[in-house]
Amino acid sequence: MNKIYTYLFLFLAPIFFNSGLAQVNKQKELEEKRQTILNEIKQINSLLFATKKEEKSVLSQVEDLNSKITARQNLIRVTNQQANYLSREINNNKAKIILLESELKDLKEDYALMIEKSYKSKSQHSRVMFLLSSESFLQAYKRLQYMKQYANHRKMQGESIKKKSMVLEELNQGLSEDKKKKQTLIEENKLEKNRLSNELEEQNELVSALKKDGNKFTRQIQKKQKEANKIDKQIEKLIRDAIAASNKKNADKRGVKDNSSSIRLALTPESKLLAADFTKNKGKLPWPIKNGVVVKRFGNTRHPQLPNITTYCSGVEITTEKNAKARAVFNGEVMEIQKIKGASNAVFIQHGNYITVYQNLINVVVKKGDKVVTKQEIGSVATKVSSGKSILKFLIYQNDQKMNPSSWIYKL
Repeated sequence: MNKIYTYLFLFLAPIFFNSGLAQVNKQKELEEKRQTILNEIKQINSLLFATKKEEKSVLSQVEDLNSKITARQNLIRVTNQQANYLSREINNNKAKIILLESELKDLKEDYALMIEKSYKSKSQHSRVMFLLSSESFLQAYKRLQYMKQYANHRKMQGESIKKKSMVLEELNQGLSEDKKKKQTLIEENKLEKNRLSNELEEQNELVSALKKDGNKFTRQIQKKQKEANKIDKQIEKLIRDAIAASNKKNADKRGVKDNSSSIRLALTPESKLLAADFTKNKGKLPWPIKNGVVVKRFGNTRHPQLPNITTYCSGVEITTEKNAKARAVFNGEVMEIQKIKGASNAVFIQHGNYITVYQNLINVVVKKGDKVVTKQEIGSVATKVSSGKSILKFLIYQNDQKMNPSSWIYKL
């Protein structure tokens, strides 16, 4: 029976080990996600809900609450995943414990028999007589070797029992800790679900107000979109003009006439290297501000409460704290600084044939032609008087083509 359990343990041990390792890694990954979402909710509360309700429009309240509800739902989902993984880990540990207990029982029984047998022949006289009764020197040698092997085997059995007892103790301790962790997660999820329920109730009240005067809010959204589109056109024209000016400057340096009408940046060998480095860092670029909450993402978005309304964002909008510093996401050269009507200053930084745009800045501390490095401060994010919010709009272009910043910035 002992051999059966030994073989079974040897067969299943690697499976349990690899499974346990995968579970630990997954748990770590989920815990990191959970902490990120908790931090996001904390920032949403401090950045979006610092202003009193009375000072915010219904539309603004709905948008802010949507951000919090989405984050809260993500938190509940991730916490559920953590609890499920812990359940699997608990079941795995239970299976390991059953297997080890059975093997330990057999080991102890075998060890008891060995001790009993050893006790019966423990006297020095018995061992000497066992050797002297040998019919030949070879047989005596073999008996001596057998006695040594038997003693070693007994010692190894004792050590094996000790080790397996320790493993069993650790597994039982781990099982107890996992059960506590799971219970903590379940309790936390109950609290989060209660908070979500209250937020959804508040949202329903606001949505009722929205639907009651839907045309008014639709017009407000359309007006904001029209203003955003107008600013986008200014940005795009500035980029095209800056590309043309850059290409002409490079042509003049080479002593040739620039007859090209291309809206692609003509790159020097140095610029090509910079563009290649920028591309290599796709998905790893730092945030354009140290702390913030993404309130609008790239592309078309259907309004969750007004399904007939779709808005478009040419980059990402990040709400941050008052006087937050915007910073370059990569090494480059300041290509242009322009005052944009309705959006304070916009700083354009060239990275080879890529251009990053930092919109809605005040107190700009760089000038056109400056070389900048990754995370270098370039200005402060302006605060809108009407809403009390400080929002940075960040865009990425390859030549004159818009890119999705979420694909480039780390965990955006």
